Amino acid sequence: MHSTARSNFTYLSQKKAILYTSSFVLVETTALLQRRIGLDAIRDLHTKILPLIEIFWVNREFYANSIQRLLLQGQQDLSLVDCLSFELMEAYEINVAFGFDKHFTENGFMLVNSITSG
Repeated sequence: MHSTARSNFTYLSQKKAILYTSSFVLVETTALLQRRIGLDAIRDLHTKILPLIEIFWVNREFYANSIQRLLLQGQQDLSLVDCLSFELMEAYEINVAFGFDKHFTENGFMLVNSITSG
């Protein structure tokens, strides 16, 4: 998966795509990096990668909509962070996700991998 992610990132870079993420993804990613790799990885994320990405800072309305969506969909393996991503993508008319999660396609979004491999 790592090599596919690298290829997808290269593709998006060549296309000069604007990349977005949410503050929820930042929290989730920071915790994962800290637990698995360490503080140097967090430093690299914040100094080398985040300057290339626009960040949506989550407000109360997006949080409430995300919780509602999570409960309505009723899927044990669907995360609040995914639901928030769907809410943001719909609100800002973003239809392609840089990820590998089946929930994006199940919710009507395309994955970058489907563009680069097709």
